[in-house]
Amino acid sequence: MTSVRNRLPQLSGNRWLLGLFTVLVISACSPKTRWVSSPVNKPVTAPPPPVPQPKPVVPPAPKVSVISLILPFGLDHIGPGRSYDDISLKKAKIAADYYRGFKLGLDSLTYFGYNYKLQLFDSKDVPAQSHSLAYNPKVRASDLIIGPVFPEDIKAFTAVLTSARKPIVSPLSPESPATFRNQNLVTVNPPLDYHAWAAAQFINDKLKPQKVFILKSGYSEDDAYIIPFKKALDSLSGKRIKVIAVTIVRGQLSSLSPQLIKDKQNVFLIPSTNQAFLTVTLHSLDTLNKRYPVTLFGHPSWEHFAFLKPMLLQRLRTHITSADKVDYKSAQTMAFIRKYQTEWHTAPSAYALKGFDEGLYFGRLLAENSIKNMADFTGLHNSFHFEKKPGLGWVNTHVNLLVYSNFELKKAE
Repeated sequence: MTSVRNRLPQLSGNRWLLGLFTVLVISACSPKTRWVSSPVNKPVTAPPPPVPQPKPVVPPAPKVSVISLILPFGLDHIGPGRSYDDISLKKAKIAADYYRGFKLGLDSLTYFGYNYKLQLFDSKDVPAQSHSLAYNPKVRASDLIIGPVFPEDIKAFTAVLTSARKPIVSPLSPESPATFRNQNLVTVNPPLDYHAWAAAQFINDKLKPQKVFILKSGYSEDDAYIIPFKKALDSLSGKRIKVIAVTIVRGQLSSLSPQLIKDKQNVFLIPSTNQAFLTVTLHSLDTLNKRYPVTLFGHPSWEHFAFLKPMLLQRLRTHITSADKVDYKSAQTMAFIRKYQTEWHTAPSAYALKGFDEGLYFGRLLAENSIKNMADFTGLHNSFHFEKKPGLGWVNTHVNLLVYSNFELKKAE
C-alpha cells in the first residue's frame, strides 16, 4: 500500500504573522536613518572688547639740579716750583671755606629727596679766566651759577651772559649791582646803599633829632656812604631833619659846639674807614661827649676793625649796620659747627656759614622750581629779603642795626 503525504491545511490565523515577519526582515536589511532635530538659530553677538591691561608704572627719573660754583681756588699755585703768597692763600681759604659750607647745605637738603650735581670751577681771581668760563658749555647749561666772588671777576663774567637766563649769584661781594648792570644777577650781600638807608630809617623813626652831623675825613671814599644816607634821610623825614656835613682836620670839633644840645642826644655819622682819621676823631668825640651827649653811627666795616676799642664805642653809644650777625649760642649754629668739624676736621669761618646759608636757600629754591620767587629766609649768618630791581637783578636789602652794649654788639631796639 502506498502511502501519500497529506498537505497541511493553510492556517488563515497565522497569515498576519507572516506579513509581520516579512516586514521586519525587509526593515532589517534596509539602511538605518537617524532623525536629527534641526538647530534653533540664535542671534549672533560680537565678542566683548579685550580689557586693556594697565601699563606698568615707571617712576619718573629724579630731578637733578646742576649747580656751578666759580671760586678763586688758585690751583695754579700748587704746581711744581710754585706756591701761594699771602694774598692768594687768603683767597683760596675763602673759596675752600665757602665751598665746604655750601656743600653741607646741599647735603642737608638731600634728606628731603632732592638731588644735586655740583660742579667746581677755579676763577683764579683772574678776570680773563672768569670771562673764559662764561663761554664754558657746562657752566652755561647749569641750572644755577654761584660766583665769581670778586668784583672784577664778576664784571668780566656777567659781561658775556647779558640776555635773560638763569640766575647768577654774587655770593660774597657787597658791590652795587649798578656796577655790573646785569638782569640775571643776584646780590646776596647788601650793598652800602642799604646800610645807609637802614641807619637813616632808625634815626628818623627812633631818635627823631633836629640835626645830624656828618664828620667827613676829606677823602672821596666817604661819599659812597654820605650820598645814599642823605638821600634816604631827606626822603624819610621830608627834609625835616637837617644834615650838617663838616670836614674834620686833626680832630678839631670845637666849631660844632654852638650847634650842640646839652640835654638831648646829638647824632653824629662818621662814614670813614681810615684808621688814622678814626683814631684821632673818635678820641675828640669822646672828649666832646663829656659835655654834650653823643649818639654815633659808623661804617659797617667798623665791626671788623681791631683798632677800635669796644669800651670807647660803647661810651659814644655807637651804632653800626651789619649783614653779618651770628648767634653762636643758638642750637642750630652749634649743630652746624659740630657737623662741620666732623666733616672737615676744622672750625668753620664766617665764609663757611655764608656758604651753608646760601647752599640751603638756593638749593631748595632750585629743587622746588621757585628760583625766581625768592621768599624771605633767616639763616645762621644773615637773613634774606630780595627785591627785584629793573636791569639790576635781585638784591638782598636786609640789614641788621647793632649797638655796642656790655662791650659787644647787640641788635638795636
